Parts: sequence; C-alpha cells; structure tokens
Amino acid sequence: MSMQIALRRQGYRVAHRLLRLWWFVRRPALHGVKCVLTDKERVLLVRHTYGNRGWDLPGGNVRRSEAVETAASREMEEELGIRVEHWAALGDILRISYGCQDTLHCFHAEVDNPSLALNGAEIDDAQWFPERELPARVGRHVRPVLARTASFRASAGDAPADR
Repeated sequence: MSMQIALRRQGYRVAHRLLRLWWFVRRPALHGVKCVLTDKERVLLVRHTYGNRGWDLPGGNVRRSEAVETAASREMEEELGIRVEHWAALGDILRISYGCQDTLHCFHAEVDNPSLALNGAEIDDAQWFPERELPARVGRHVRPVLARTASFRASAGDAPADR
C-alpha cells in the first residue's frame, strides 16, 4: 500500500470519529444510501477502512440537496469505480445511529460482471458472495436489505433460477 493511500485511510478514520462525535452532540437528521449490486445470484459486499470493518453493502451519505438515486450512483463510482444509472428502489430503513435519526435509502441494480476499481482509501476489500452463502460477520443491515431485494426480484419475475 502506498504512503498516500495509508494517509488517506487514516484521514477517513479520523473524519469518521469526528463525525460520530458531531452527530452525537448535534443530532442532525441523517440520510444515507445502501446499494445492493447483484450479478445473477451473487451480491457484492465491501469492507470499509473505517468504522465497522465487517462485510457490508456499499453506500454512503447523501449530500445536501442531492437526490438519493444520484447519491447511490455517485457512491458506486467513488468507491468501486463503476457507473450505475438505473436503480430499483427497495424502500427506506429508519434507524438511530450515534443518537441521530438516520434514513437509509436502499437500492438494487443488476450488473453484468463489472470490473471494479476500488478506492483504496475508503474500501479495504470487495468480494462477490453467493446470496445464500454470506460471510458470518456482516453489517446489521445486510440481511434485511437483501430480504427486500429478494422480495423485489420475486415480484418483478427476475429472481435467480435456483429460488
């Protein structure tokens, strides 16, 4: 790993800790996106370089005045180097994070064997997993969001053939 990437990773870790403190003190309403990228029966999970280091869905924060679909596309391009323009909305998850009300806007996109270019400062690893064989340590929203994805795909008639 280059010194530049190592310094940027440390910057993300420090920024995340400071944001957590800010959120706890100010308690703003937060908006984020969680993105389910599937390639047939496989789902992409990532490990961030900051915060919880378990496997999670890619995503991030929605910027002020930014449409949530735009945020999802921007985050995929920034974190993974892939362009996704067409999303299926999976609904929102309301939660409390760091003392704040946090709305996670969830989306799904089917991608066909994309080439990933990871942002090494923000993403430590990314792997495709069979949807039925997820790693043991996943983020708290992975399974609920994937359940929404399965319901959406089943209702749309494009669920994987083995279901």
